[in-house]
Amino acid sequence: MNPLDRNFNRLAASEKEPKYPPPFSLRLTFAERAKLEELAGGMPLGAFIRERLLGEHVEKRRTRGNFPVKDHEALGRVLGQLGASRLSANLNQLARAVNTGILPVTPETDESLKEACAAIEDMRCALMEALGKGPGSGP
Repeated sequence: MNPLDRNFNRLAASEKEPKYPPPFSLRLTFAERAKLEELAGGMPLGAFIRERLLGEHVEKRRTRGNFPVKDHEALGRVLGQLGASRLSANLNQLARAVNTGILPVTPETDESLKEACAAIEDMRCALMEALGKGPGSGP
């Protein structure tokens, strides 16, 4: 063991206060857990237990949120369109053809590319809306 390893262990042990408290584990039977989940009524089990044990003394916990999707139906539509489209492969082939000079950019080609870009923009807007990031969804 080199001196740096010993130094690291000493420094780690001398931390003033851990960043997070150590977790607390509780073993339950399947029946006990089912009863708690029923009582919680969809609330996260840890939050329910803290609230029941500590009552009004429970500190608010910051969370990121479990469900960032605001509109599951819109998200399903977008993902269905993306899955059926082979969009990335087709765009890559077009870019390669244009760059190598195989695809002449005629007015018809230009119009088709603009239509494809508009379709991609529509999918992007629908995806952002489904995630709650579209117009009128707030910050």
